[in-house]
Amino acid sequence: MKKIEAIIRPERLTIVKDALEELGYPGMTVTDVKGHGAQRGITEQWRGRTFRVDLLSKVKIELVVSDQDVEKIVQCITKESQTGSIGDGKIFISTIEDVLRIRTGERGEKAV
Repeated sequence: MKKIEAIIRPERLTIVKDALEELGYPGMTVTDVKGHGAQRGITEQWRGRTFRVDLLSKVKIELVVSDQDVEKIVQCITKESQTGSIGDGKIFISTIEDVLRIRTGERGEKAV
């Protein structure tokens, strides 16, 4: 099993969520997050003053999936969230040793 964490633009969430549901992955955890990457934030103007916004609003999507489904999910997230501009986000993939469904006590792939 693998855990996929994708940090994307908030305005792309609905598009990505709908695409993942079409693939058969409706279950996910979504968190509002703030941060910056290599661009170090953005400069904005308001009422004639320039100021720097260091932490930009993003959304983090987390899914735990079977090993054989990782590539198609990563491709789906990439395709639907990519704008071609700086700040499109990142995808992290890590290994999950075990999972337990609290309600039934199921473990492993059955619990996902």
